[in-house]
Amino acid sequence: MTLILTRSTIRALLADQVEAVEAAVARAHRDLALGRAVLPAPPALRPPGGDGTFLAMAAASAPDGLATVKLLADLPGNRERGLPVQRSAVLAVDTATGVCHALLDGAELTRVRTAAATAVATRALARADATTLGLVGTGPLARAHVRALLPGRPYEQVVLWGRTPSRAHDLAAWITAELGLAAKVLDGPRAVTEASDVLCTLTPSREPVVEGAWLTPGQHINAVGAPPRPDHRELDTAAVVRCRIVVDAYETARTKSGEVLIPLAEGALREDDFRTELGAVLAGAAPGRTADTDLTLFDSVGVGLQDLAVTRLLTDLAEERGLGTRIDLGS
Repeated sequence: MTLILTRSTIRALLADQVEAVEAAVARAHRDLALGRAVLPAPPALRPPGGDGTFLAMAAASAPDGLATVKLLADLPGNRERGLPVQRSAVLAVDTATGVCHALLDGAELTRVRTAAATAVATRALARADATTLGLVGTGPLARAHVRALLPGRPYEQVVLWGRTPSRAHDLAAWITAELGLAAKVLDGPRAVTEASDVLCTLTPSREPVVEGAWLTPGQHINAVGAPPRPDHRELDTAAVVRCRIVVDAYETARTKSGEVLIPLAEGALREDDFRTELGAVLAGAAPGRTADTDLTLFDSVGVGLQDLAVTRLLTDLAEERGLGTRIDLGS
C-alpha cells in the first residue's frame, strides 16, 4: 500500500517535531559524507517556449531504506497568476522491494527541511556566543526558520527586514508573542546585516541583497532563499569571497547555486573554495569554523537527501498515529 500525505497532514505531523527534523537532516548529511547515501546533482528540465524549470531532486539512503525523487516546479509566471512560484511533490520507493512507499505534497516538507538544514549548519558553524539573529525576508520560509533556529539557543533578540513592512511587523509581533523574544524591524538589509551575529537571507532574489562591505568578522551567514538557478543569488561576490564556504552538496552547488557560480565565472572564486560539504563538517572530516573571527557561509541550495530524511520521519510518524491515506496503486 502507498501512503499519501497531504500538506495539512504533514503540517500536523511536524508541529511538534522541530528537534526530530533537525536530527534527521543532520544524520542524512553525515550519511552522505560517510558513503551511506547517494545524491546526484538534479537535472534541470526547461520545456521549450516557457520560463519554467523542473528539477528532479533524487536521493537514496541505505539507513533509511528509501529512494526518493522530488519534482520541483519553479514557475516565475505563476506570480502574475496569483499562484505559488514553486510547487513540488515527493515520491518515495522502498529500496528493498521497489514498492511505492509514499507520495507527499512538497511545500511544507520543503520549508521545514530547509529550515532544519539551516539550524544544523548554524549549530556547526556559528559562534557559541551568538546573541542576535537577523532575517532578511519575512515570508513563510522566515517563519519556518524562526521555529527551527530559536528554541534552545541563546539568542537575545531578532532583527529583521522585508520588502512588505506590514508583513515584517507581523512577523516581529509573532516572534515576541510565540517565543517571548524581543524582535525589531530595521530599515533595510544593511542594518540587519550589521546588527546580526547569525544572518539568514530568505528572499527569492535574483540580484544581491547583502554586500560584502557590510559583513563583520565572526558572523555566520545562511544564504537560503534564492531559487536553484545559476543566475540567482542573495549575496554579492565580495560577501562570498570573504567567507569560509560550506555547501549542502558540492555537485548540486556546482550546477545550481548562483551564490558560488557567479563569483566562479568572474574569477573571484575557485572550485576548491566551495568543495566543503556540511556532512563532512558534521562527520569531522573537514573544518568548519576555525576561529571566532572567521566569517562562515552556509550556501543552502536544498537537496533531495533532506527531502528523503524528512519523508522517512513523516511516514514513520503517520504509521504510528494512523494518519494519511493508503492506496493500492497496483490494483
